[in-house]
Amino acid sequence: MSGSFKDLEDHLKKFMIEEQSDAHNIKSINLAKYNNIKIWMDAARYQMPHFIVRISISEAVYSLNDCSKINGGLGFEERLVIKWFGRMGIKDKLRQLWDSSLKSKEESSKADQ
Repeated sequence: MSGSFKDLEDHLKKFMIEEQSDAHNIKSINLAKYNNIKIWMDAARYQMPHFIVRISISEAVYSLNDCSKINGGLGFEERLVIKWFGRMGIKDKLRQLWDSSLKSKEESSKADQ
């Protein structure tokens, strides 16, 4: 997995489906809602290192430090996002995206001056 938001979205989608695949209620899983998983960051809105996850119509903001919830909620999927965050390399990839987004923001500010 490389380090783009799209790669992380695909990884989270695959992880969520695999985590639920051995559940007793596999037939009731709505796989279509996982087609629209979005992950992004909004440094203008939240200055602390964070990532935002949207699944279907639910959205939550999590700290990059420990995946504690800052705002919102995902219902049942929240525990899966936290478990996914704990997988090897996910926090590092999110941190790289945070650092590069801050760098881009700084460069943009300098260009505007």
